Amino acid sequence: MSIGNSPEDDRYFPADDPESIGRALQQARIAAGLTAEEISTSTRVRVPIVQAIEEDDFSRCGGDVYARGHIRTLARAVGLDPAPLIERYDAEHGGRPAPTPAAPLFEAERIRAEPRRPNWTAAMVAAIVAVVGFVGFTMFNGTDAPSGGSAAEGPAPATSATAPAKPKPAKPADPKPVPSDSAIAAVPQDKVTVKLTATDDKSWISAKAHDGKVLFDGLLLAGQSKTFQDDERVDLILGNAGPIELYVNGKKVEDSFESGQVERLSYTKGDPQAG
Repeated sequence: MSIGNSPEDDRYFPADDPESIGRALQQARIAAGLTAEEISTSTRVRVPIVQAIEEDDFSRCGGDVYARGHIRTLARAVGLDPAPLIERYDAEHGGRPAPTPAAPLFEAERIRAEPRRPNWTAAMVAAIVAVVGFVGFTMFNGTDAPSGGSAAEGPAPATSATAPAKPKPAKPADPKPVPSDSAIAAVPQDKVTVKLTATDDKSWISAKAHDGKVLFDGLLLAGQSKTFQDDERVDLILGNAGPIELYVNGKKVEDSFESGQVERLSYTKGDPQAG
């Protein structure tokens, strides 16, 4: 059975005697006129690992996730379709693990100003003072009035005691904070938060927590985003790092990755720095 999708691939997988993954990669590299050192330079996969994979020894890859990434990278470098090789690897090594959903990003609650309550105590005290003042003023005018005279009755001149008190300006209520529509969710300071977005092409990614737990392992299609969190560290493998836009702890990572490039990154709490 031939694994390749074109006649050129059939020369590496004869129908009567299908070759192994490593043999197929080695024959394709030789046919392309490339050395293991040249493949290592173009893919950033170390020479001992390239040689081990060509001998079908995947123990030096560090696990199934890394082995799949190396196979995919080497196949593209020598002009092979990586999909049949990955399928053969999964069939020979127990199948592909089910992806684990990414940990959700915590959204910060918007702060709302608490409405001011009317100060009933102050209002009652002001009313009592007004009543006492009015009673006192009435009694004062009654005792000072003349017992008999020809003075014409009329309204008493206004004094400082009778002048109406000027109302004090009410203290304006504190303005309610208006949440900005463009504000993004706050990033927890006690965790490491990593957000990846595939801009214009798909990319295979793998994300692990500090304890080795797989947070995600699969394809991120163009326009899709994934966010991962851990208490200490997030380890990433980007199979096609070129189209990935990366934010770490709320800050954009300005590193420029090339299409087809495999990147292994680790991030911890604080400023984004590749581990």
